[in-house]
Amino acid sequence: MKLHERLRELRSERGLRLKDVAEVADISVPYLSDLERGRTNPSLETLQTLAGAYQITVHDLLEGVEFYGASTEGALPKGLADLIADPTLGPQITPDWVRTLSRIELRGKRPRDKQDWYEIYLHLKRILN
Repeated sequence: MKLHERLRELRSERGLRLKDVAEVADISVPYLSDLERGRTNPSLETLQTLAGAYQITVHDLLEGVEFYGASTEGALPKGLADLIADPTLGPQITPDWVRTLSRIELRGKRPRDKQDWYEIYLHLKRILN
């Protein structure tokens, strides 16, 4: 995933508008739009500001971006973190499965809740075993 795709994903999975994020991050809407379209690259300061606006770390913001490091729980897609934290269902999902699941998109969208993620996990597990 490219950085601009990750920025758009973070905003859309939280149900925020460009204006909402721009106001919290104190950047202009056109600049944020350019970032999300890949027309310009953010400075480290802007990445820190955006991470703060999303209440995550820069590491989590960059998780999944090509050539960037390992996942942390804060970077997991919505619903997947809930699944992993579930005391009954979570223990059966290994770190390898977490990495695999966190990359899944269905028709350009990600599952939204714990149940959707669990159903995908079970389906893939059946196919691969």
